[in-house]
Amino acid sequence: MIINIENIEKTYELGSVKIRALRGVSLQISENEFVAIMGPSGSGKSTMMNLIGCLDTPNAGSYFLEDQDVSKMDGDQLAEIRNQKIGFVFQTFNLLPRANILHNVELPLIYSGVSTSERKRMAEEAVEKVGLGDRMKHKPNELSGGQRQRVAIARALVNNPTIILADEPTGNLDSKTGEEIMKIFDDLHDAGHTIILVTHEDLVANYAHRVVRLKDGQVESDITNGHLKRERMAAAS
Repeated sequence: MIINIENIEKTYELGSVKIRALRGVSLQISENEFVAIMGPSGSGKSTMMNLIGCLDTPNAGSYFLEDQDVSKMDGDQLAEIRNQKIGFVFQTFNLLPRANILHNVELPLIYSGVSTSERKRMAEEAVEKVGLGDRMKHKPNELSGGQRQRVAIARALVNNPTIILADEPTGNLDSKTGEEIMKIFDDLHDAGHTIILVTHEDLVANYAHRVVRLKDGQVESDITNGHLKRERMAAAS
């Protein structure tokens, strides 16, 4: 079990108003699962993503990531966990505009203290994996939206994280490019990666093998989705 979340609560205070974003949510995710987290605005899915990604901590309950209780960690400890175990892919790419592709992908390795030669090798390998080996010296503004998202995926992969956490990864892309990006996630899952995808799009969630739907801060449903992948493969053949 990579992720074991038990009865987590998260409340935000906005002035005198308290908002219960998560209400006793429990969730277990195993190695090499491909899970989509869905829900309408206000359902708690963004809060859940922040907690899984160690960007925030719950007010109550427990969160174990690879048997480490991250729910009780301080900011520095959470930052270390994020850098070692979680690769993030965001809707807005979050690339440095003045840095070339290779340097953007290297960034997590710089924070990890990896030597210059080793991080160059690892970054080049990650860029090759997403099919941009001929674009390493380009800057983000010289790439299409789909290529920028490929760079973001390479950056997420470079540290060989336990989890790849993607937040609306196709939200800024047209449908054809979005399909290309989801095919990359599909391939990464087939290669053994654990992927957690936050999305509001059913077509994107269909790539996952399991769909967890949140509503009003609670798990509304948690269903296995593997048959949809088989149907897509049959339709493409």
